[in-house]
Amino acid sequence: MNATYLRIDLVRQLRDGMYISFVIALPVVMYVLFGTAFGASADAVGRGDTRFYVMTAMAAYGASIAATSIAASAAMELLQGWGRQLALTPLRPPGFVATKVVVALVVSAVGALAVTVVGAATGARVTEPWVWLATFLVTWLGSSIFALYGLVIAQLFHSESAIGVASASLVVWAFFGNLFVPLSGTVQQIARWTPMYGYAGLARWPQMQGHSVTSTHVDPMWTLVLNWVAWVAVFAVLAMWATRRGRARQ
Repeated sequence: MNATYLRIDLVRQLRDGMYISFVIALPVVMYVLFGTAFGASADAVGRGDTRFYVMTAMAAYGASIAATSIAASAAMELLQGWGRQLALTPLRPPGFVATKVVVALVVSAVGALAVTVVGAATGARVTEPWVWLATFLVTWLGSSIFALYGLVIAQLFHSESAIGVASASLVVWAFFGNLFVPLSGTVQQIARWTPMYGYAGLARWPQMQGHSVTSTHVDPMWTLVLNWVAWVAVFAVLAMWATRRGRARQ
């Protein structure tokens, strides 16, 4: 990566205060609504309660949508000719992809932390303190998969619609990731092959250890890790391929 480009891109993203505020506020508002509706009784679930379960889901959604949106904004750079300028520098596609992932992770950390703080303030509880830190770190770092996803969408849709397409499609992946409604039966079997499932399961692992609130099925950790790693590899390869293709055209 190039430190100068990383700094410029990070400052440029953080300068858009209105959009950053929206990305942070959306999962917080969703947690307040869902946490109040479904976690009012604060029943014990795994190593925590229902509020913590909902909080983790919304933190994962917030981190992933922040990472996706920030990375997908690269489409605007392409429209403005910035990609052509970068093609003249020593920055290679892997470095470009890595830079976008780091910038997206910085923003997603703020989103995940905001939900975590609100969760603690509204009564989310765990049985062991380390669950808080472990859940936050997995939620934050695991969202890097969607930074790659957003970058792929940005490279495929060279238009202002890239961010909209990326954010809208993420709602579908979040549904299959058990973030909005607990899945069971055939739908859950299909969901295990989707990008959000492994990430969401790992984010909940400190609390749930792979258990589901709607069935007796338990997801072993290795299957969740394999899902996450496989989709990271797919999105990383697609992102670098799309970046090289775009530079060749320019």
